[in-house]
Amino acid sequence: MLWAGRILGIVRSALTRSTVLLAVMAAVLVTSLTVPAYAQDVAPSVTDVRLGKSGDTTRFVLELSGKVEAKAFTLADPYRLIIDLPALDWELASDFVPAGRGLISSFRYGLFRPGNARVVIDLSGPAKVSRTFVLPPDPDNNKNWRIVFDLVSTPDAAFRAAAGWPDAPRPAPAAVAPKPDVPSAKPATNARKIVVIDAGHGGVDPGALGARGTREKNVTLAFAKALGEALRASGRYEVHLTRETDIFIELRERVAIARRKNADLFISVHADAIERRDVRGASVYTLSEKASDAEAARLARKENDADIIAGVNLGGDSDDVRDILIDLAQRETKNLSVRFAQTVIPKMAEVTKVLRNTHRFAGFRVLKAPDVPSVLIELGFLTNADDELSLTSSSWRRKTAISIARGVDAYFAERRAEAAQ
Repeated sequence: MLWAGRILGIVRSALTRSTVLLAVMAAVLVTSLTVPAYAQDVAPSVTDVRLGKSGDTTRFVLELSGKVEAKAFTLADPYRLIIDLPALDWELASDFVPAGRGLISSFRYGLFRPGNARVVIDLSGPAKVSRTFVLPPDPDNNKNWRIVFDLVSTPDAAFRAAAGWPDAPRPAPAAVAPKPDVPSAKPATNARKIVVIDAGHGGVDPGALGARGTREKNVTLAFAKALGEALRASGRYEVHLTRETDIFIELRERVAIARRKNADLFISVHADAIERRDVRGASVYTLSEKASDAEAARLARKENDADIIAGVNLGGDSDDVRDILIDLAQRETKNLSVRFAQTVIPKMAEVTKVLRNTHRFAGFRVLKAPDVPSVLIELGFLTNADDELSLTSSSWRRKTAISIARGVDAYFAERRAEAAQ
């Protein structure tokens, strides 16, 4: 009987512990099920973008996994509707390509700055938001939140009167800074050289689009990282990237980053698109008031519109500040840029196809640091099937990045030799 009592006590104790454990597990499960998805530390995601047209009204709809606040405003020259949102994940289909309809000719989306996503809608003419509203999830039909914008045409004068930056007056002109003197060449020393690599486009500015849906902003970021690795591996360089993630950076800020880092060399990487799908190969551009050819002029115009594409306020620069950006009097800096271009092209030609007349020039804003030798490398054409395949290949990125790094080595070795004379 004594043993029977002890056994009964052990069983009761075990049952009590099991009951408590089950109760705790049940409480945790109930708690996890009752927490809304958007209340967790996870950014809501955009799951779909839809356009519709009914009569004179064009509808733009964002579908999201959680509720967010959106602010919209219009900008002129060109006609645009800007939608600002908190940081979001964009979980659209991999083959999703923005298209236009009705009053919307096209649109772009992405991270504009930390904590701020942006949709930039290109309008086919002056239009206004006639109404906007939010639709909560409908368990029977749609589990997502929807933000709806209805657009209708409006007279040009009315559009311009309403267009502008919200919540604040337009910024006052920036303080007039003195124009820089023609900079002298930086002394060539044995210290580690500073190289700034600029991945073109990013965030709300996707850049060119390939035949298979490849976005330029992704190609340039992947290549910038590969080039950074190739340069760091030698131990001879201090390397900085203007962006490490898929985020938009203004052109003037890219230039400013190079100057703040006291860069010895600035390399901006891009991938072009062109109507002729048979054209392929890399090219290297340096700065000049006069473009080398019509194609170089076209490319410069396209790249210089990057800030407009992202919906940037260009009204804050005084004419004097613009003069600083556009002044091409820095003869020595331009000469060094040309020398680097002529040095790196043969290295690239050893491992990848390059265009005939590989060195070209035009008035790229991103190359206008007055005291930093700068080049823009077009890695190839996303509109060419062979180039697009290369541009998305990790092995091609690695060997091409190494070839450019060898060009950087040769350029600085030549400068050191000149300084030693």
